[in-house]
Amino acid sequence: MNNPKLCATPITLCGPYRTPAQMLAHQSYDGHSSVHDEATAAKLGLAGAPIEGPTHFSQFEPLGAALWGDRWFSHGCISAHFQTMVIEGEQVQAQMTLDGPGDTRAQIDARKADGTPVLTGTASIGPDHGETALASRLATAIARPPEKLYVLDILKVGQKGSGDETICVGFDDHLGDLYPFTLRQKLQTITEHISFHQEGAKTPWGGAIFPMEMMSVITNAFAKQAGFGGRQPAIGLFIDLEVKMLGQPVLVGKSYRLERELLSLGASKRTEAMWTRTTLFDGATPVAEVLLHQGVFKASYPGYPADAL
Repeated sequence: MNNPKLCATPITLCGPYRTPAQMLAHQSYDGHSSVHDEATAAKLGLAGAPIEGPTHFSQFEPLGAALWGDRWFSHGCISAHFQTMVIEGEQVQAQMTLDGPGDTRAQIDARKADGTPVLTGTASIGPDHGETALASRLATAIARPPEKLYVLDILKVGQKGSGDETICVGFDDHLGDLYPFTLRQKLQTITEHISFHQEGAKTPWGGAIFPMEMMSVITNAFAKQAGFGGRQPAIGLFIDLEVKMLGQPVLVGKSYRLERELLSLGASKRTEAMWTRTTLFDGATPVAEVLLHQGVFKASYPGYPADAL
C-alpha cells in the first residue's frame, strides 16, 4: 500500500481595490520638476504623471499582518519590481500567495482593475527571509557593468556615505522639495489606515511606527546631499524597491543613523540606473534596510550624446 502524499494548498489573500493618491505633483529637485508632474511626464512620452511606486506597498500591509500578525511590522519584507506606472484615478488591487500554511514567504502582485500588472515580487517574514525577488535582479546588474555613463558617471560602485548621517522625522516635519508632504498629510490620503501608524498609537514598540511605503522617503530624502546623485538636470524614476525590517519597526519621532552604499551602476535603452542600500541603525543595532534601484531618463539630460540615446 502506497503512503498518501501530503499536498499543500496555495493560500491567496486579496485586498480591496484602492485608488492611490498622487502626493508628488509638486515634487522638484535641482531646480526642475519631476516625472510626477503632468507636463514633464508628457515631454518624456508618458501617458500621464505616475504615482510614486512605493505608495502601493501600503496595500500589502494588512495582508502581511493577516498572515503573520504583529511580527509583520517588525520582521516583514516587501521586495518588488515595478512593471507599469499608475496614474491618479486608476484602481489597484494587491494580493499575496503562499504555497501553504506556515510558509514564511509569499509571492505578491498588484494589478489595475483591467488586469494590467503594476508590480510583482515577494513578501516574507524574518529573521530568515531567504532569497527575495530582487536578489537575482541585483546579482544580474552587478554582473553587467555599463560600458559608458553620462549622467551617473560621477558615482562609483562601492562608495559609501559618511556613516554619521542621522534622520528623525515627526508627524509634521517637512523633508524638502523632493518629498513635499508631511507624514500627517500622507496618513490622510494613505490607502490603508492602520492604527499602529497613527499619532498616539499604543504599539508593542512604544509608539507610532512608519508605514512601509514611507521607508523609501526617509532614506532617500537627503541621498543627493549625501553624495548619491547624478548630473543635473535629469528626471528620475524608481525601478525596484525592497524594504526589509530587521527586528523592530522604525518609530516616528526617533533618531536613526543611516549607512549608505552604492552597489551597482547600469544602463538600459532609455535609462541609466543605480542600486543603493541604505540601512537604519538604532545605536549599533540595524533595524531596517532599503534596497533601491532607481534610474534617470537619458533623454531628460540636455547634454546626453544623441548617438547614445
